Amino acid sequence: MLVALGLSAACSTGGSGVQDEGSAQAQNRPSVSSSAAAKDDKGAEGAEPRTVDVNPVRLVKDDPKVSASVKAGLKPCAGTDYPVDSFFGNVTGGDATDVVVNVLTCADGVGLGTYVYREVGSVYKNVFASEDPSVYATIDRGDLVVTRQMYTEEDPVASPSAEDVTTYRWDDDKFTQRHWVRREFSGTVGEDELVVPEETDPSSES
Repeated sequence: MLVALGLSAACSTGGSGVQDEGSAQAQNRPSVSSSAAAKDDKGAEGAEPRTVDVNPVRLVKDDPKVSASVKAGLKPCAGTDYPVDSFFGNVTGGDATDVVVNVLTCADGVGLGTYVYREVGSVYKNVFASEDPSVYATIDRGDLVVTRQMYTEEDPVASPSAEDVTTYRWDDDKFTQRHWVRREFSGTVGEDELVVPEETDPSSES
């Protein structure tokens, strides 16, 4: 009984020390936090969480690297809730807590842009930005995982034809692509089933 409980706890906490989420379409729950407690990404037992006093919305609005179109769409959806999902953790290898911010649409939670902020001195600097359509990023075991939904002209927003999943790792003061895989969603194999090709590196393609 004790072993079973221990296995259950291990599966629920994971190894990243931060909450790992799926695509923006799957979440569809805009949120914002002006401060958050982030557990060390090493996932050490008994480690005290670090409190980050930062407003993700303000980071994006004050960021000159964010496009005018994304900033124009960054408005409360209802009341004071902004269409923002944020992750706090260690993704750039430093001692400080990094912030990953996803800006979404209010109507259907589709990603408009994703950004990574690293604490440099007393300020947070943008060290990664992607404003591709339907982009969404999370932290997974210290890596940055960026998902991009792929659509055809006939696809509804809730049913993309495929998605590209790219894993980046912080190396030599910048993010370097480590892995890339395209997941194709096939309507012929049944609902919610995936056709997943062998993982490839796009840099090796001609």
